[in-house]
Order: sequence, then structure tokens, then C-alpha cells
Amino acid sequence: MAGLSYRSAIRIAAREMRSSRGKFFFVILSVAIGVAALTGVRGFSSSFRATLLTRARSIMAADVSARMFEQSTPEQQKGLDAIAAEGVETTPVTELLSMASSPKTLDPLLVSLKAVDPAMYPFYGTVELAPAAALKSVLTANSVVVADDLLVRLHMKVGDDLKIGNKLFRIASVVVNEPDRLSGNFAAGPRVLISREGLDASGLLAPGSHAGQRFLFKLPAPRDGSAMPDAKVAALRDRLEKLLPESRVIDYRETNPALTQGLDRATNLLSLMSLVALILGAIGVGMAMRTHLQQRLDTIAIMKSLGASSGQIMKIYLLQTLLLGLLGGVIGVALGVGVQMAFPHLLAGLLHMQTEIHVQGRTVLTGLGVGMLTTLLFTLPPLLDIRGVRPVLILRRAVEESDDPFVTAVFRKLRKNGVQVGAAILILAGLAAIAATLTDSAMVGGVFSLGLVSVLAVLLAASALVLAGLKRLLKGTRLRLPSAVRHGLANLYRPGNPSAALLAALGLGVMQIMTVYFVQQAVVRELHISSAPNLPNVFLVDITPSEIDGVRSLLKAQPSVTAPAEMMPVVSSRIIEIDGVAVSQAKLKNFPKRMLQSISLTWATAPPPGTSVTAGKWWQAAERSPVVAVNERDAERLGVKVGSHLTFAAQDSRFVATVVALTKADGQHAYSRASFFLPPPVLAGLPAVWYGGVHADPARVGELQRALYKSYPTVTVINVAQALETVRSVVIQITYVIQFLAAFSIFAGIVILASSIAGTRYRRIREVVVLKTLGATRGRIATIFSIEFAVLGLVAGIVGITCANLIARVLLHRMQIVFHWQWGWSAVALVGTAALTVATGWMASHRILGQKPLEVLREE
Repeated sequence: MAGLSYRSAIRIAAREMRSSRGKFFFVILSVAIGVAALTGVRGFSSSFRATLLTRARSIMAADVSARMFEQSTPEQQKGLDAIAAEGVETTPVTELLSMASSPKTLDPLLVSLKAVDPAMYPFYGTVELAPAAALKSVLTANSVVVADDLLVRLHMKVGDDLKIGNKLFRIASVVVNEPDRLSGNFAAGPRVLISREGLDASGLLAPGSHAGQRFLFKLPAPRDGSAMPDAKVAALRDRLEKLLPESRVIDYRETNPALTQGLDRATNLLSLMSLVALILGAIGVGMAMRTHLQQRLDTIAIMKSLGASSGQIMKIYLLQTLLLGLLGGVIGVALGVGVQMAFPHLLAGLLHMQTEIHVQGRTVLTGLGVGMLTTLLFTLPPLLDIRGVRPVLILRRAVEESDDPFVTAVFRKLRKNGVQVGAAILILAGLAAIAATLTDSAMVGGVFSLGLVSVLAVLLAASALVLAGLKRLLKGTRLRLPSAVRHGLANLYRPGNPSAALLAALGLGVMQIMTVYFVQQAVVRELHISSAPNLPNVFLVDITPSEIDGVRSLLKAQPSVTAPAEMMPVVSSRIIEIDGVAVSQAKLKNFPKRMLQSISLTWATAPPPGTSVTAGKWWQAAERSPVVAVNERDAERLGVKVGSHLTFAAQDSRFVATVVALTKADGQHAYSRASFFLPPPVLAGLPAVWYGGVHADPARVGELQRALYKSYPTVTVINVAQALETVRSVVIQITYVIQFLAAFSIFAGIVILASSIAGTRYRRIREVVVLKTLGATRGRIATIFSIEFAVLGLVAGIVGITCANLIARVLLHRMQIVFHWQWGWSAVALVGTAALTVATGWMASHRILGQKPLEVLREE
């Protein structure tokens, strides 16, 4: 190897590349499209995820929130100060109930006060006011902003004075929506936002007051503009849970399950798309380079005859491989960055949001590195085959291998050459490392590589069985089939034809493309359900049993109401024992013990809308014994599981209920705020208050509020329509992006598969020449090739689509999404695969029909 310098090896490799531009076009195209898809999808999804996470945080106005029901101790305050000293911004939000009145009428009204620092609150999002203004410009020590229902109840207007405590405040504006509306306290009474100075001046914060305190935290943003790592948010949350054991600590992911589930599912799917782009590119590279190196066996044999060593020849083709990977990678990165920059403009009409695009150096370098690495990995086996090329046997290679099935030949080669085994292990390790880099998870990388091996084994076995079956079929029906059909089918297992490898590559590509399609269809379907336009967006509080029927009738008659109301009965109770241990002695996980003195119970015969059972089993409709289903998050905090026992005390009644199920709510229904469900007979006879949820036109909620206040003045209306519209719009934006990026990944995959099929063009030139020499016409040759292409496409489609459905089922099960076998789309994909194979094969091969036999024979 010392006799051939790198400069000379590069010159030889470059000269051969120039003389084989057509062949290398498919290699460069496969690498470029794969890297472009990888860079474009990964880069845009990273930027879009950062934007979406900002929107998700705006629903809580912070990264992390800690709700306390008592003043912090000096030690706790010292810990909070230490967190603030590390660059984490902190602001308190105080919530309490108070009486407010108009100085003119002095009619008292119970209101929900929310004291904030307008200079810092909110960290994310904005407070929407009418008339439009910035919160810090209108909220002062002498002014407040109020909800419109307060103006309705007290017959007041903006500019009037409102008495709170011992001070008069001017109503400066009407609050339409605040970022943390969904995560704040749904207390009875209209909302009033007051400054912290104003609250102090009102005299309401006396020692022993029942004010709730929420601390909002904002972590410093990464310098490169990327999304805040979830690990940092989780670390801050864990730290706060230890520092404030009596508080309820949540992060932005718990604010709205529909949004966070959508984000998580989108992230998983986008990572899958990146991996698909990677593998499809590797398929094209492997197929094209394998074809090229096998065609150069004569040249390699001649070079060895002239004294070149295997190491020197491998150096030439290794450098050639790296040059191809670098060229394809550079082109792919340029295309990917262009696609990433174009996505926001293409989706501008759908997203209705400004996505800040950050071309991250890490994404670009990852794309370039992945392009070169996959090119190198998938050309290692044919490169290593150079060591076994012997000039004297070069003319006998096709005969030697002609009688062995592909899989048999592979295992024979592996047994004979242990270096190939090492190459296979290296390929898997490299793919695992790439997958781990793309998904930021070593476990995902390992599972991905092992899954790829399993799928490849299945595809190779299926390919070998199909070829063996065709061979047996032709032996039995040789005289009954038309000669063109016989020849086309026999062509699949002729000497030197890489049918099994091509079947496996096509099957793997089809599987990857259809897996992305099936998974994105299911994810989008679930997201559409969670963003349905008829979910409750107005909630009703404190409906008495005597009012429930009248309220139902009123809601049904309201033109602004667009869906049937959801009504939930609530029985006030308290928990006194957990598994026989008094709550004063129980070890709770961030569940303030004082909250156990005010627990809301409800009854249901079946899981209510939006509630699913995650562990255990729901009871039968006729169940009368004391059993309970507990929300899984509260169960974790209380330290209970299926089989645990909770002792409840309500009024003069006391009973022990066995936990038979754990539930999870989607956050979109009235029952989503219920944590404890029991059978109706268990709570029979206990006083209940009804809560309700109804969907109303967001622009006409005021009509509904006035109608309810007129007929039922004691019923409190909680308007979260604007907040839920924000969530709904974000979820819809997620679906658009998933569909668009999935379509782009599928398109890129089709192009790569087409280039893989087209790469077999050079193998057919000699076959066409031989057939023409023997007298075959162009029409006969075209028929033979068409049958071969069609069978390849159909077999690859059947195997790939079957595997895609199975893999999609596993992935969707892990995402907790119901899988439905896509018979219709599977049939369309099967026909499409066959058509694509035939069309691509002929687009790349039709010119060789005009090849003159003498031109090729002179090269021999």
C-alpha cells in the first residue's frame, strides 16, 4: 500500500468517476436525496418544535409551576433564591377569593383575585385585553383588569371604580384571555387581575389568609435558538419537588394532555422520518455501489495482473466511495437547507404562525456525516470482496455462483470470510450510532439496528422463498406458459441477477415508506379527535340538583351552544386513610395533605368521555360495592395502585373503597378534572353539586353568560374558550406539519427507490446484446423485462406492506393509539409499487434496447 500515494489514488478514483458519470449519478442522487430529506426534515422539525414548545409553554406562562397553599419557610425561600441566582427567572402569582362591589350600589360579588407582577408575568404568551393593550401599561397599583362577566353582574363598564378590600381600583380593561388560564385555579366568581402592589394595598393578605401561591419559573433559552431540552425542565421540576414537598409541581407538558401528546407523537414521528430518510438513502447507495464494483471486477483483475495489491486497489475505491459520499452529502445538505427554508413559506397559509428557522450547524454536520458514513458502511462488503478477486477465476465467477441461491451464497461467503462478518457488525454498530444521534437515545439506536436486522432477515428469507418457488413453478409449467412469461420469470434467478438483493431492498424501502404513512395517518387521526371543534370550552360551576334539569334545557335552547352539554355530579369528601394508614402519617409525593381534606368524588357507570383506563378494569354497570377508579397522576402522588384501599369520609358517612382501576384524562372534557370515580349506589344519598361543560361559539360566549346569569344567577360560568382555541389551533398546526413532512419523506423515498431500480440498468446491457444476437426482437425483450419488473414490484410490495402494517401496529401501540389495518391503502400501495418498479425500470432501461451488439462485444 505504501507504493500508491493518496494523491495518485485520488487521481485514479476521480478519473474513473468522470468516465462512469451515468453509473455514479444514481449513487450521488441516492446520497443527496437521503441527506436532503434528513437535513430538511430534521432541521425544520427542530425549528418547528421549538416554536410549538413556546406555544405549549404559553399555556402555562412558564416552563415549570409550583403551587403552594402556605407561605414558604426560610429554608425554602433560600432554595428558591439559589435557583433564581442560577439564571432561572421566577415570579409569584397569588390567587384568592374576595368580595368586590361597585361604590354606587355596594352589591357584593365573590370574585377570584389573581395578583401578578405585570413587569414579568407572563414569561410566555400575552394577556389579551379589550381594548387591546399591554398588561404592564394598564395594570398599576391603582387599577385592575376584569373579566366581562363581572361587568355584566355588577352593571359596570371600563373606567368605573371597583372596591376590593379597603381600596378603590379603576377598571382599566377587560381580560379576554390569559396564557395560564387552563393551569390556574378554576375558582368560583369572575376573574380580576390585580398588581402585587395593589393587593398589598387592599389589606386582603392578612396573616392566616387562604391565599394560594403559584411560582412560575423560566429557564434560560439555549444560545443556538433550539428548543429547550426536556431534561433541563425535568431536572428543575425534580429539584422543586424536593425543595417544596407540600407543593404541586408541574411542567408545561402536563398543562394540556392533548397538546403535549400531540407534541410527543409528532416528535416520535419526525424522528422516524429522519431514520427512514437515512435508510432509504443507504439502500440506494448500497445497490448502486454493489453494481458498480461488480462491473469493475474485470478492471480489478487486470490491475492485480499488473502487480497492484488488494490494499492498493481498495484504497482507490475507498477514496472513490468517500468522494461520492462527500459530493452527495454536500449537494444533499444544500438541498436540505433550501427545503428547510422553504417549508415555512409553503405552509404559511396553513400554520398561521411565524416559525423561526435556525440553520443549526449540528444538523448540517450530522447530515453531511451521515451521508458519508452510510455510503462507506454500505459499500464495505463489496470493497472487502476485492481481496478475493483472482484474475484466473474472473471469467468463471458467474458460473461458480450460478447454481447457488442468493441466501445460500451469502452464508457461504460469510463462512468463508470472517472479515465480512466483522463488516456486517460494523454496519449495524454504525447504524445504531446514527440512529442514537438522530433520536438522542442509545436505546432507540440499538432497537432500531436490531429491528433492521430482523426485517432484513425476513425480507431476504421471503425473497429466497419466492425465487425458489418461481423456479419450481417454471419446472412444472415450462411448456404451458408463453415463452416471454417463462423467460421473464426465469430472468429473476438467472446467473448474476441480484434479484434477491433487489427484492430485499425494494421490500425494505416500501416497508419504510408505508410505515411512515400508516403511522402518520393514525397520529393525525388522533390529533383531529383531540382538536374536534365540539369539545367543551365553557364550564359551569355550582349547579344545584334542583337547577340541573333547567340548566340542561336552557343550554339546549341556546343558539351559541354547538354540542350537547356534559354534566358531572360532585360529592365533597375527604380521605382519612390510605391502605389503613392515617393520612397524617402517609408518605405523599408532592400532594399537600391539606388537599386531602377537600376531595371531589363523582359517579359513573362507564369511563366518561375523554377518560381511558390505563391499569386495572372498570366495574360492571350493576356494581354496588365500594370500588374506586383513581386518576393515575394522583394515584402516583398518593402512592396507591390497583388493589389499594382508600377510606373516604363524606358528611356522616365513612366507607373504604378498593382501587380497581387507574385512569387517564385527555383534558378536553368536563370529567377531565375528576380524580375519583365510584359507582352511583356508593354515593347515593350524599349531597351533590353539579358541574358542567359545553361547547359554545367562542365569539358568542357572552350571550350564553348573560342567559345563564339571568335565569340562574348563582351558577358561575368559567370561559376558557379562547384558551382552548389556542390549544386547538396548535394541535391543528401539528397535524399539517406532520402530513407535509411525511409527504416529503415519502416522496424522497420514492425517488431513492427509483434510483435503486434504475441502477440495475448497466447489468441489462449485456443481456440485451446476447438476446439480440440470438434473434430476439425489441418487443420480446420489452415483454421479458416488463414481466420481470412487475413481479419484482409485486413481491416486494407484498412483503414490504405486510411488514409495514406489523411495525406500524407495534409503534402505534407504544404511542397508545389504536391500530387499524389499512386494507384499501395497502392495495393501492401494492399496485403503486408494481407500477413504480415497471415505470422506473423502463425509464432507465429503454435506451439499452437500441444498443448495437457489436459495440458491447468489442469491449469483451
